[in-house]
Amino acid sequence: MSPAADTGANADTWRLGDLTVRRVGFGAMRLTGTGPFDRGVPRDRDRSIALLRRAVELGVDHIDTAAYYFSSTRSANELINRALAPYPEDLVIGTKVWPGRDPSGGWWWATPEQLRGQVEENLRQLGRDHLDVVNLRVPPSRRTGSIGEHFGALAELRDAGLIRHLGVSNVTSEQLTEARAVAPVVCVQNPYGIGAPSEDRALLRRCGELGVAFVPFFAIAGSGREAGPAADDGEAVRAVARAHGVSVAQVRLAWTLRQGPHVLAIPGTGDPDHLAQNMTAGALRLSEEEAALLTSLRPDEA
Repeated sequence: MSPAADTGANADTWRLGDLTVRRVGFGAMRLTGTGPFDRGVPRDRDRSIALLRRAVELGVDHIDTAAYYFSSTRSANELINRALAPYPEDLVIGTKVWPGRDPSGGWWWATPEQLRGQVEENLRQLGRDHLDVVNLRVPPSRRTGSIGEHFGALAELRDAGLIRHLGVSNVTSEQLTEARAVAPVVCVQNPYGIGAPSEDRALLRRCGELGVAFVPFFAIAGSGREAGPAADDGEAVRAVARAHGVSVAQVRLAWTLRQGPHVLAIPGTGDPDHLAQNMTAGALRLSEEEAALLTSLRPDEA
């Protein structure tokens, strides 16, 4: 685990290549509205800008975004640019490519040759001359297929200076192996949270052995995914939250961070109070018994 900035059980930082980040960052998907993309009610633009600035004040030094995080009235990348440029020197911005959306919101998937256009679109929207981290987001239909051609195209863009570091998202262990044979991988972004199946836990452990950051999404939302947390949290999770006097979201984040010093978190929110709560989740110390109980839960119990 040589890439770690601090390998203690309660480490506060990890390294993405040569970039050191705190383990709790911020996900930008919900900046544009109460639901992602064109779902829900649009966010107030000034409120979203203020939220981003507050996040940095609270210690956020890495933000996860994507050019396809937009609604009919808001763009996450534009909001980040407006709120934070000129960017703090220690701020790391990661984005994702392969999926894309046309102006009407329709989804499409890039060919390897089209990835440069997606990278350049992120550069333009963010006002950057290079991207700190670009994750190749693998489509559900390719979960068992090769990603080598697409990842190789990103590696060429890294060699050209448009990208600093590469990651992969929504991958299998075999796809991670394939990508690492092409170019260094600094992070894996996969769905993960309480109730995760055994194969997901195995990939998390493998990332730790390799010194690769594991960056789970849907750690709070769980089975609700893009729609947000399910209406009914499991009783065990709620009981732990009551015992500590914290929110269920804080318990979920604390448990996630407890899975290893290489595990980062990118919770997203448009609510300043939720932002403050998320930022304190790393300080929540679950007992061994509580952690074991949460780890034992099945998906339908989480």
